[in-house]
Amino acid sequence: MNSTAPIYQAAEVLYANTDFSKLSWLETQWAAWYLWIGNPIIATGLMSFLLHEIVYFGRCIPWIIIDATPYFQRWKLQPTKVPTAQEQWECTKQVLFSHFTVELPAIWLFHPMAETFGMSTWQVPFPEWKPMAAQIALFFVFEDMFHYFAHQALHYGPLYKYIHKIHHKYPAPFGLAAEYAHPAEVFILGTGTIGGPLLYCYFRQDLHIVTVYLWITLRLFQAVDSHSGYDFPWSLQHIIPFWSGAEHHDFHHMAFVNNFSTSFRWFDRLFGTDAKYREYRAHIKAMRKSGMSKEEFAAQEQKLMDQAEAEGLKAEAEVEAYRYGVKSKVA
Repeated sequence: MNSTAPIYQAAEVLYANTDFSKLSWLETQWAAWYLWIGNPIIATGLMSFLLHEIVYFGRCIPWIIIDATPYFQRWKLQPTKVPTAQEQWECTKQVLFSHFTVELPAIWLFHPMAETFGMSTWQVPFPEWKPMAAQIALFFVFEDMFHYFAHQALHYGPLYKYIHKIHHKYPAPFGLAAEYAHPAEVFILGTGTIGGPLLYCYFRQDLHIVTVYLWITLRLFQAVDSHSGYDFPWSLQHIIPFWSGAEHHDFHHMAFVNNFSTSFRWFDRLFGTDAKYREYRAHIKAMRKSGMSKEEFAAQEQKLMDQAEAEGLKAEAEVEAYRYGVKSKVA
């Protein structure tokens, strides 16, 4: 009886007035999780961390397989830079370090912080799908705005040299590199992801953590996919014109400049931080229409990529040198 006492106590406190016969299967499993753990703070913390790890690495696995399959190289944005197994392992170690040193403590404290802001966690039933969809759309917009300005700030001398430079280790990113970053950067940019839900909850008091979980899942998919390095004909940016995607973000890693947003293209277009990118894509488009052979196109495309990367290395050196108050004179 002693081993089951916490469960009955949790049931009495959390779900005393809940009619389980009216709940869906998923809602019943949700309640069962909280009853099984017996402590809402531990239950939310553990579920949140497991969700993040399963979704992140689960989404990365298909891209690892794609990188290892020659058939897909025809859609690789930088076809001569396929990540090696060693690069992916080194990247994984840094990602796990950030997950356990930064994200795990933050996630574990999320339940008390969320409830302080008025967020529902263990409660059932779940909200209707329409308000959930509207909330997630709002979170996408908020995160994209936050990320755009925070990302630009991370390209400032000291912040870049000591924090953001780690993320730019790979000029040709791959899925696992989405969260390959300094722990401070994980915290800074992660604020945009969780800040939207917390602010919304603070003002509206009508947010359930299951909505936040759906948002986090979609955000992780977006982050991993935008670092994948592939532009398929069925990629989302070909369906939603203002979606960023890998084709948009890959240029940022290759050229160091332009394209600071995450999900959408409009802030880069509004502030003119996509000029070099649009010039580069215009060259590619013109080459496709020129009638040149496949071999000639590949050679010219590689030349453009080499030029963009060389200019990016110069820009990166200037950013790092600006820390000392002296603009670099790198040729």
